[in-house]
Formats: sequence, structure tokens, C-alpha cells
Amino acid sequence: MALSGIQIYKMLPKTNCKECGFPTCLAFAMKLAAKQVELSACPYVSEESKVELAESSAPPIRLVSVKAGEFEVKAGNETVMFRHEKTFFNMPGLFLRVKSSMDVGEIKEMVIEADAYKVNYVGMDLIVDGFAVEADAEAKFSEAIKAVRSATKRPLILIGNDSEIKAGMEILSGETPLICSASSDNWESMAEIANKYSTPLVVGAENFDDLADLTEKLKSKGCEDIVLDLGSGHLGGVLARSTQLRRLALKKNIRSLGFPTITYANGTNGQDAVEAAQAIEKYSGFIVLDRFAPELFYPLLVLRQNIYTDPQKPIQVQPGIYEINSPDQDSPVLVTTNFSITYFSVANEIEGSGMPVWLLVTDAEGMSVLTAWAAGKFDSERIAKSVKEFGIADKITKKRLVLPGHVAVLSGEVEEELPGWEIRVGPREAVDIPSFLKQVL
Repeated sequence: MALSGIQIYKMLPKTNCKECGFPTCLAFAMKLAAKQVELSACPYVSEESKVELAESSAPPIRLVSVKAGEFEVKAGNETVMFRHEKTFFNMPGLFLRVKSSMDVGEIKEMVIEADAYKVNYVGMDLIVDGFAVEADAEAKFSEAIKAVRSATKRPLILIGNDSEIKAGMEILSGETPLICSASSDNWESMAEIANKYSTPLVVGAENFDDLADLTEKLKSKGCEDIVLDLGSGHLGGVLARSTQLRRLALKKNIRSLGFPTITYANGTNGQDAVEAAQAIEKYSGFIVLDRFAPELFYPLLVLRQNIYTDPQKPIQVQPGIYEINSPDQDSPVLVTTNFSITYFSVANEIEGSGMPVWLLVTDAEGMSVLTAWAAGKFDSERIAKSVKEFGIADKITKKRLVLPGHVAVLSGEVEEELPGWEIRVGPREAVDIPSFLKQVL
């Protein structure tokens, strides 16, 4: 039974040290009771209290991990219904499905193309997370797994009956794939496989009552890492089920339903994109698609990145030196902050100008130029530190540094921080950068 905030408070150290991020132990206890923080955030809770608080400190949705070598996809551990309440933590994995009835050469070609796909988005590389292999021709299932594994090292999902899954697991020694799936007819044999290989197991049923009954049976057999299959159907029905499940796990603390879910986005004529997008937003942990196309995966990967970005923190690009239009040793250096919108506004205008430029992106904690300057996050000291940290002086012969026009007041201070550099003041707005570059530089 879940404990109240007051009951939890009595087991905490009551030091009000604030190291957990809250002003008092009571405030932390209330958040812990609401499943909005983890007990590990308190560095001084006693081991005895940890045992007693295990139920209340356990996340309402179990963390499930699928691994292959250095690659790992995590799902679960979520604590809120809506991202503005806190944030979502573990992005759903996007998997591409191949079937064993396909020609081995066709499987390899499809997997190699998807495995090689990588697009840089605000300094982050977006990729396909893994692959699902479905046994629709049992005799060829092992061949299909070998073909996929020869083309990628990323995590796998195996879909088949118990005998097919057993054969597949023999090939994937040392890996932790997700195996699909257990039902009321085969749950015991699938539980045996999951326990033998320490893999997470998908379970499906017609309704929540049957689903909860099956998860309890699986847990009694030692299976703790479970993924729920809520079935397919029209978008409204799938949305309702996924939302209801999330509420039951978070608000009602029903442990038998506190697991991540899997979605098969297999609609035709673009319907799969809509199904996958809805699954990202509400609230799937693993998403399986039947086709690979950059125009399908790119918007889904970007959507996922945006949904799973902390809403209290702006989207940032990686600080560093960005080369635009192939700059050389005589090209100027422009400075900006690492707020993504600021970066893309400046970078796009420079690229459109055709002028070769080194763009120095300074860590301003994701703030725009004026906001960062007002907050003391974009000053002469930080700019000079970035110049030295990223070694831009080694790439150029004429040391010219152009500051954003909105922080012209910093020019004198930057000159003091960077002796020997020519400090120029650029335009206030990004749209004026091309004319500035052509007329002044």
C-alpha cells in the first residue's frame, strides 16, 4: 500500500539540507508520495528507511531496457501524465521490422540503409534505434536474425512463438532483446524463456483485467521486466487505452499495469506515420514500423526529441566551432549563443550569404543573446573562454572576432580578455548578416 507524504516524511532524515532540490524534507516527501521524484534524490536516507519506502520510492512505470553491445534502448520510469508537469525521461525506441519470409539479401539491404541513417539536429545525431525480426516463416527465422545481425549491432525485438524465440535466442548470446509475446495460451513457456535469457517480455490481452492477471502470473514466475501490448485498432481507441493505462499506473498506483507499452505502426498510405506520432506523444515505450524512409523517420525522430526535451530548459546546440561555407585561415569568426533558434537563424543567414565563416557557439545555457547577456551567461569572460577552449586561433591567421550587435557594450571588455584580437560589432538581427559580411568584411 502506498504511503502518504506525512508517513514518508517521518522516515526521512528531516535535515532540510536541500540537496534533493527541494526546500524541506516535507516538500520532498510530498513529491515522493506523488511519484514525481525518486528516493535516490535524498543522499542521507537510512538503509532501513530505504527498505520500508521501497513501495513508495519505486517508479510507477517499471524501467525496461533492451541492449546489444554498446547500444541500449530504455523505456519506462515515467512519473507524470504531461511533460509540462515535470518532463518525460526515456524516449521511445523506434524499430524497423523485417520478416523472415523476406529474401536474405532484401533484409540486409533494408537494414544496412536504416542502420546508416543519421541526421544531425541541433547538435544531436538522430538514428534508428533498432530492428524487429518477425517469424512469419519459421524455418527461415534464424537466417533472418543472422542477416540482421550481420548488418547492424543495434538492439533487436524478436517476434514469434516460443519455439521460434528459443532458436533466435541461441543466436543472440549475451544480448538482451525484447521478445514477443506472451498470452493466456503460452505465458508459462514464454516466461521460461524470458527467465532463462534474462530478457524483457511483451504480454498482450483483450482488456486491462486480463492484462493485469497475466502480468501478475508472469511476476510470480520471476518475470519483472514486462512490456504491454495494448493491441491495434482505430486511433481513437488506441489513444484511449494508452491514456487510461498511464492514469491507472500513475494515479491509481496499480502495479500490475505499471509497465511500458509497445506499438506496431503498420498502417498504409501514410497512416503508419500518424500511428507512430501518436504513440510517441501518448505514451509508447517501443514503436515498430514496417518500412524505412527518411521522410518517415526524420519527422518522427524530431517530434520525439521535442516531446522528450525538458520543457523548462530550452533546446540547445552543442557549443563549439561550426564551419560554414568552407572557411579558411583568412575567414572571420562570428560569435553567438547555443540557443537553437539563435544558432539556426545565424547559421542559415551565413550559409545563404555564401561567405566562408567560422561560427563560434558559446555555452550560454541555451539562452538567446540578449537573455543570456542580461542573466550574466554571455559575457566577455565566457566568450574569451570559448575562443581558447575550442582553439579557433590555431585555425586562422587574422584574428577577427565579430560580436552580435545587441551586445556591442561587451566589445571593450572582450578586447581586454583577448589581446591581439580585432573585435568587431556585427548587426543586431540575423537577417542583416549577409550584407554585413559583404560590405564590411
